[in-house]
This record gives sequence, structure tokens and C-alpha cells, in this order.
Amino acid sequence: MTRRTTVIAIDGPAASGKSSTAQMVAERLGFLHIDSGSLYRAATAAILRSDHDPSAWTEESVLAAAAPVELRTARTSCYPTLAGKAIEDEIRGHDVTRNVSRVAQMPRIREWVNAKVRAAAESANVVVDGRDMGTVVFPDADLKIFLIADSRERAARRLRQRGTPTSEQLLDDETIRIRERDERDAKQTVPAPDAITIDTTALSQSEQVDQIVALSKDRV
Repeated sequence: MTRRTTVIAIDGPAASGKSSTAQMVAERLGFLHIDSGSLYRAATAAILRSDHDPSAWTEESVLAAAAPVELRTARTSCYPTLAGKAIEDEIRGHDVTRNVSRVAQMPRIREWVNAKVRAAAESANVVVDGRDMGTVVFPDADLKIFLIADSRERAARRLRQRGTPTSEQLLDDETIRIRERDERDAKQTVPAPDAITIDTTALSQSEQVDQIVALSKDRV
């Protein structure tokens, strides 16, 4: 069956600005924003509630814990709920951030996330961001963007996002964490052959959004 909605897929490594940029693009275009990473975080939060030993997690145990996770829509955004309750603060916490890569590498969890994202795109024009969006989830996306940025710049953005006072030592430590995350996520962070790569290292967020909106008007 041919998809009748429009999909703009935004991929890229951790802290490359995918979600915040995708949200702003969606608002500009009047599309729905879907952050696939929030579903991986929701699944991680769900399993952490019952099992604090990540080494013991299996695909089956994570899927069972994540069964009550659903995507809800509010204006131009989707957000995950767990047992009917919003969990935004919980999924952005340190424990979830530290363990979400482990969950995201599980093939059956990836299938679970991808199915939920595809379902949400069946009835709305969407801007989706996350791993595999332009390669696996929506290989026929109308526009594919791959955002990149220098690892130190991404570390600085992550610290600003957290509201953390920045020092050279904190920046060094966060840069190391970002590079380690890049290594863990390398297999899932590959641009589609027809993706347009945008280096955001020296770009403001509004400049990133302007570029993607302009491309969408040409392509979509």
C-alpha cells in the first residue's frame, strides 16, 4: 500500500541537534514531530523500574516492561507515556541516559520502536528523527537529512541543554562520553545514500531549521 503522507527523516549522531531541530522544522511546516529516541528512553525507563541490573536485561524482559508504553500526540509533537502517564522528566534522567544505548542495540526493541513510528506516520505528515530513520524505517522518505557536528561542540550543546555550568574539565569529560556513545551507536548511525548531510558545528539552530525548511519546499 502506498503511503499517502509526507515524511522528512532527520538522522545523525548523539547530540547533533536532531530532536530540537526536527521539532522546530515540524512547527514551521505544520507537521507532526516524532522523536524515535524518546521511545528507546521510555523502554529503558520502564525496565529500570523493575530491574536495576542492566547486565541482566534481555530483549524479552525489556519488551515486557515496555508493553504499557504508548505514543500520545499534543499539538505538533508526539510523546511517550508509561501506563498512561507522561514520563518526560524520567526519560531524560541520568540512569536512562547511561543505559539507553544498551536497549537501542537490541534488534527486537528496534523493531518495536520502528513499528510505533511507522504507525504514527500513517495518518499525519511527519518530521521524524533518530537512528535508522532514512535507511530502515522510511527508506522512501520524501526528504532525508543527516546532521553532523564536531564532538566537542556536541558536548558543549549537551551541557547547555542540561543547564550545567561549563568548565574545561566538564567539557573534556562530556566529549569523551559523546565519542564513546558514537562508537556504541556506529552501526545505527549511517546516512542513507540519498541523504543530504548538514554540518551544524558552526550553525545556529535557526540556521539549521532554515536550511531544512528550504530543502523541504524544494523536495516535498
